Amino acid sequence: MDTAIVALPLIGALIAGLFGRWIGDRASMFVTCALLVMSAILSAFVFKDVALDGNVRTTELFTWIDSGSFELSWALKVDTLTAVMLLVVTVVSAMVHVYSVGYMSHDPCRPRFFSFLSLFTFFMLMLVTADNFVQMFFGWEGVGLASYLLIGFWYEKPSACAAAIKAFLVNRVGDIGFALGILGAFFLFGTVGFDQVFAAVPNFAEARFEFLGTDVHALTTICILLFIGAMGKSAQLGLHTWLPDAMEGPTPVSALIHAATMVTAGVFMLCRLSPMFEYAPVALQLVTYVGALTAFFAATVGLTQFDIKRVIAYSTCSQLGYMFFAIGVSAYQAAIFHLMTHAFFKALLFLGAGSVIHALSNEQDMRRMGGTYKLIPITYILMWIGSLALVGLPPFAGYFSKDMILEAAYGAHSGHGNIAFWLGVVAAFMTAFYSWRLLLLTFHGAPRASKEVMSHVHESPAVMIVPLIVLAAGAVFAGYLGYDLFVGEGREAFWGDSILVLAANDSIDAAHHVPTWVKMAPLVMGVAGIALAYVFYIFVPGLPAALARTLRPIYLFSFNKWYFDELYERVFVRPAFYLGQGLWKSGDGALIDGVGPDGIASATRELARRAGRLQSGYLYHYAFAMLIGVVALITWYIIGQVG
Repeated sequence: MDTAIVALPLIGALIAGLFGRWIGDRASMFVTCALLVMSAILSAFVFKDVALDGNVRTTELFTWIDSGSFELSWALKVDTLTAVMLLVVTVVSAMVHVYSVGYMSHDPCRPRFFSFLSLFTFFMLMLVTADNFVQMFFGWEGVGLASYLLIGFWYEKPSACAAAIKAFLVNRVGDIGFALGILGAFFLFGTVGFDQVFAAVPNFAEARFEFLGTDVHALTTICILLFIGAMGKSAQLGLHTWLPDAMEGPTPVSALIHAATMVTAGVFMLCRLSPMFEYAPVALQLVTYVGALTAFFAATVGLTQFDIKRVIAYSTCSQLGYMFFAIGVSAYQAAIFHLMTHAFFKALLFLGAGSVIHALSNEQDMRRMGGTYKLIPITYILMWIGSLALVGLPPFAGYFSKDMILEAAYGAHSGHGNIAFWLGVVAAFMTAFYSWRLLLLTFHGAPRASKEVMSHVHESPAVMIVPLIVLAAGAVFAGYLGYDLFVGEGREAFWGDSILVLAANDSIDAAHHVPTWVKMAPLVMGVAGIALAYVFYIFVPGLPAALARTLRPIYLFSFNKWYFDELYERVFVRPAFYLGQGLWKSGDGALIDGVGPDGIASATRELARRAGRLQSGYLYHYAFAMLIGVVALITWYIIGQVG
């Protein structure tokens, strides 16, 4: 069953990708969707068997690497952490596949699209079932490759190609850290198998080695390098710039990448490696600070964006920050809990945004929307559900998971935990504001689209609405149903050995004993943010523009995303471009080609040209040349005789 869950998406990808032209569009869509739905159903059975009944297992498929004393098997590790990820990834991916049948109905390359979707899901499943670092790295890089293919799916658009390249390159920066971390782990422990490494960690808690010419704490260095890999994949501050540009891909791609799959890979990886991070407190502090700053930064940017998908993308970035600072205070269970609830409501929001874009003839600018809630009422209600879950109002899913993260940060009673708590509370206020800003600009007020566009506004077909309803059910009930198992009294029995938390770091337990005001703060901030959005965009609609004029430098700082792209353009992109152009023109062109192939060819041509001048066709020229030759020979002979 475990093997089938992973293999079915790959089979679908191969059928649609290799035989799509022969079996046709409908057959390609049917095969990939059916196989993903089957994989999701099997994942539900595995979740019950493993997570609820405790039948943890590792299935070895075959020997993958056998070199000298190093032997590595290809194995599927299925414990509670994996079972949760299998269920989340396959359910969301199945819904995205079904939704795409309607959304991509007019695209001429549907088999290729569905093949890429299934391939992406396969690599993600390989990542979460990995039994060792190398197998995880295979899935990790595969997810990066598939995301490149999906973001650049409409390769006719230069912006889509640029976004795909940007995502690929930024992730490669993080992947260098991940690869170095894996090498460091192998150097320290002599193995890459998770079970063997985790068992040996306590014995190497104080180990040191030399890195970059400096004597460093081994586990801290390895964990920081691994975290850099997670920063790239999960779009943390500094390596986040690829995420909003990834909106150039089709909307279902945005839902798949930014909800339950690629961006959560970093969160999963750090939770899988909790037995290592628990013995590297400095690395955990770094994770906390980066996560908290990411949550705050992305929320400030989301306040001023107008592209509906970019607002939701920055929301994803912010929520990932919550998950990371939860990991930083050792609340790994809360991080996975929020990963699970976030997958449902964020996929719902992205696909709901796709339904809006579909209804408004591919319009994505919220300034050209409005007045649509009566025309697309089902989408409107579903977007409300997703937004309520995102803001964290009870009884929606986000209320249970996000509040637990903030309570755990406060309950950690540490300096970095307190900073994360307060930045998270402020981010919760901004999240509520920009979420309702999106709803009010998109659905309320006077219509700002043209009459022609408004005349064609219609509700999406059932094949797009049904997946939204399924995701909405998760956004409503997942938090309540999962609370006790993930972070409540049943968490120890539920998680078993899949996550390690040292007794001194148990912030989840401390979270249940924080003051009442700590528990109420996120709720109060959420309600305040919603109320302020109504003031700005319903009661006093001229206020946002006036405030933007008054605080123009701050507004531009937020609107231009803290100028990270401009900074990287000046510091990295332009120097790299000039260096590459210089090496191309001066090094490759002038030196290598000039002296090498081009130089030899040029010299040969010049020699032939000069020799060609001697062939004038006049007899007296040839006679004169012969005379000179005779004189030269006689002269040489006489000199030889005299000598």
